[in-house]
Amino acid sequence: MAFATSRRIDFPMVDLAGIVYYPRFWDLAHRFYEESWEYTCNIHYNELLQKHRIGFPLVHSEANFLHPLSYGDTAVCNISVKNIGNTSITWFIEIFNQDEILCWSATQTTVCTNMDSIKDKILVPEWVRTGLSKIIVK
Repeated sequence: MAFATSRRIDFPMVDLAGIVYYPRFWDLAHRFYEESWEYTCNIHYNELLQKHRIGFPLVHSEANFLHPLSYGDTAVCNISVKNIGNTSITWFIEIFNQDEILCWSATQTTVCTNMDSIKDKILVPEWVRTGLSKIIVK
């Protein structure tokens, strides 16, 4: 089952046409992604980075822009995990509007790293695998 959350589209997120400026979709996705850690692993993302010294930088992203989101709309996000590899996680993110119209979707891959040596991949910890199992889709 996917993690679901929502937020309003505010004025700083839109362009002159009054729709979400395209890079903001990645910003929205990341904000929702950070929230998902509290649901899946009972940990704030900052604690994952600072206390556990584990990071998950984005290494690949494929996105589809399907329908505009406008100023004042509610962005409803579903996040699920498609795969957990040895050192990487593949996420699937969908953002709908308040009318349940799919506006944006993305498949994103993150790699598990030690924050003290960010270039070095590490194995995805077992407790992370267990937590993320709540949102794995087959």
